[in-house]
Amino acid sequence: MDKIKMTTPLVEMDGDEMTRVLWGMIKEKLILPFVDLKTEYYDLGLLRRNDTKDQITVDAANATRKYGVAVKCATITPNKQRMEEYPQLTEMWKSPNGTIRSILDGTVFRAPITIDAIKPVVKNWKKPITIARHAYGDVYKSVDFRTEEPGECTMTFKGASGAEHTVCVQKVDGPAVWQGAHNKDKSIRSFAKACFQYAIDTRQDLWFSTKDTIAKVYDGEFKKIFEEEFEHYKAKFEELGLTYFYTLIDDAVARVIRSEGGYIWACKNYDGDVMSDMVSTAFGSLAMMTSVLVSPDGTTEYEAAHGTVTKHYYKYLKGEKTSTNPMATIFAWTGALRKRGELDGLGDLSAFAGKLEEACYDTLNAGIMTKDLVGLVEPGFKATAVNSEEFLDEIACRLQEKLA
Repeated sequence: MDKIKMTTPLVEMDGDEMTRVLWGMIKEKLILPFVDLKTEYYDLGLLRRNDTKDQITVDAANATRKYGVAVKCATITPNKQRMEEYPQLTEMWKSPNGTIRSILDGTVFRAPITIDAIKPVVKNWKKPITIARHAYGDVYKSVDFRTEEPGECTMTFKGASGAEHTVCVQKVDGPAVWQGAHNKDKSIRSFAKACFQYAIDTRQDLWFSTKDTIAKVYDGEFKKIFEEEFEHYKAKFEELGLTYFYTLIDDAVARVIRSEGGYIWACKNYDGDVMSDMVSTAFGSLAMMTSVLVSPDGTTEYEAAHGTVTKHYYKYLKGEKTSTNPMATIFAWTGALRKRGELDGLGDLSAFAGKLEEACYDTLNAGIMTKDLVGLVEPGFKATAVNSEEFLDEIACRLQEKLA
C-alpha cells in the first residue's frame, strides 16, 4: 500500500530510558510502515541536553511555535540521585517540560484512556475526568535557597518606574529553607480562556479550584481572573447547558470523589500535576492517559505524561524483555498526527490516527495487555500479559487489517 503523505513536519522530541526505547519501536512498527513521516527531530535525552547546556530544549520549543504541532517523549528531570547516576552532568538541569511550557505559555489537558474491562477504583466514576493544568510558573519557575543562621528574609519588587515594594517573608531563629514563586496575569488569563474554550469545544462542565482562603492574594488573583474571563463565555455556556463554578481545592477533591465524572477540573500548575496522576491511576494506570499542551495561538504539543520507566530500562539493558505499557506514548503520536492532518487538510493522516487508536482498543479488548493492566481487569475477563514488543506487534496486525 502507498504510504500516507505529509506536507508539514511535526516537531519530534525524543526522550530518555525505557520510553526512548518504546519511542523507536512505535515508529518502526506502527507509523513508518504506513506514513511517509516528516519530522523536525530534537534529541531531548538528558546527555544531549547537557551537551547543549539545555539550548536544544529551547530550540525544540521554538520549533513547535513555528510548525504548530509537536510530539514529545518522556524525559528525565535530574535530581541529586540522577546526578550520581549520570556523573557527566555539568548541572542539575531544570524540567524540559517546564521550559517548553514556559515558552509556549499553554494549558495542559489530561484525560484517562478507558476500556470496559478495567473499572475505576472509585466505583461511581462512569465518565473520564479531564484535568486542565496551568503550565506556567508557581513552583516550576520558583527560586529557592537555604540559610544556616538566625535572621530575616524579605522579598522586594523593583518596578520599572523606580518604585519599590518590600515585605517580610519570615524571621527565623535558626537554619531554614526559602522559596519564591510567581505567576503573571497574562498567563493566568490565557489559562482561563483555554479552559473555557476547551469546555465549550468538548461540551463539558468546568470546575476550577485553588486555596484563596490561605493564599488570599496569589490564589485570589487566579479566582478573580477566571471570574472576569467567564463573563465572555457565559452566554455560550448557558446556550450549551454547561456549568462553571469555583470552589476550594479541598472541597473540589471531595466533590470529585463523589461525582460520576464527565467534566473538566482546572487546577494550578502543581495541583494539576498531582491530581492528574491521582485521576489517571484511579482510572487504571499512569500509562493510560492522554496529555496535550494547548497554547493561546493554537500551538499544540502532545506527550506521554508519565516518567521514563527507569526500572524497566535497567532490565532492558540486561537483555531482559519488559512489559512496559506504551499506550500514552502511542496516543501522543496519534494526537499529533491527527492535529497535523486537520491543520494541513490531510484527511488520510487524521483517519490513520483514528485507526491506530482503534487498533489499540481492539487489542486491549481482546485481552492482550501489558502486565500493569492484567491485574486490574474485572473478574471474568480473560487477559494475557505480553511484553512490550509483542503488544506492539498485536496492535500492528490489527492496524494493518484496518488499513487494508
